Amino acid sequence: MMRDARQCSTGSVRLARVVDDKDMDRRIFLTTLAGAFFSGPLATAAQPVKTHRIGVLTVGSTEPFRERLRELGYVEGQNVVLEVRETGGKADRLDALASDLVGLKVDVIVAIYPAAVFSARRASSTIPIVMVNTPDPVDLGLVASLAHPGGNITGVTSLSVDLSLKQLELLKEAVPHASRVAVLWNRDNPWHPITVRGLEGRGRSLGTQLRFFPVQRPDELDRVYQTMVANRIQAVLVLADPMTFAHRRALASLAVRRGLPSMGSLREYAEAGSLLSYWAEGDELVRRAASYVDRILKGARPGDLPIEQPTKFDLVVNLGTATALGLTMPRSLLQRADRVIE
Repeated sequence: MMRDARQCSTGSVRLARVVDDKDMDRRIFLTTLAGAFFSGPLATAAQPVKTHRIGVLTVGSTEPFRERLRELGYVEGQNVVLEVRETGGKADRLDALASDLVGLKVDVIVAIYPAAVFSARRASSTIPIVMVNTPDPVDLGLVASLAHPGGNITGVTSLSVDLSLKQLELLKEAVPHASRVAVLWNRDNPWHPITVRGLEGRGRSLGTQLRFFPVQRPDELDRVYQTMVANRIQAVLVLADPMTFAHRRALASLAVRRGLPSMGSLREYAEAGSLLSYWAEGDELVRRAASYVDRILKGARPGDLPIEQPTKFDLVVNLGTATALGLTMPRSLLQRADRVIE
């Protein structure tokens, strides 16, 4: 009996050891599982958020661009930093500003107009460049084609010669008696010579004689407008340009003082006092540029992203300027206007 008892006792000890071993294994398993469960998310959360750096070369507001970035999930100071460089319409500053952005190792450069695109391309052949308001990028030699840009440039283009011809048609409709029209252009703007060549001869189809007046600096504007009056100019088409954009109020004032109806490009020209403006919807172009930036930051190659063309154009009429010039705007033009400034 005693032997049986010892055997039972020994058996219990062995059983207890077996139970203890299984319990230990279970504890180790649960501890390991818990560690894996908690370490995964915590380790992920502890990883620093990727901060993208975007360079912007512009002459105007960047708010539509910032707004679209926010919609796409980018928060300034958290996962994106904007390096905005304002040129003030001075093209001679562009190369230095573009080189500055390259030195900051930005992930992408947004260039709002043609000269900015050229400066960005001179500064880097590898950093992606998203262009905005750049007419005829194929003719300018910036890309291989609209469908397959190649290289490091993509973005949104606005038509050049055809758009300028449309502006001329609208100006002629607003001022039917204008047979001599001046075209104000900038030799420093890479696409203006292309537009000038395209417009030469086209004015005759509208019964209009075109005179071309180059200007490169704002201190030349007053003299140029005096020359227009001396040449009996009756209306002015101002080609889109950073310099004229920066001095659009002075241009509008000069035109009104000399009795010259003027057509601008972006809506800001009419808001500043030009009689008319006609251009692709600017804010939407900039917003679409932000979408390009998003795709590039997520891994898309700029050379593979087709270049988009605008589909919506805004016609703005400034009735206050019409009154100052003693003009009556045709009802058909007012009915087609997207905005009428009283």
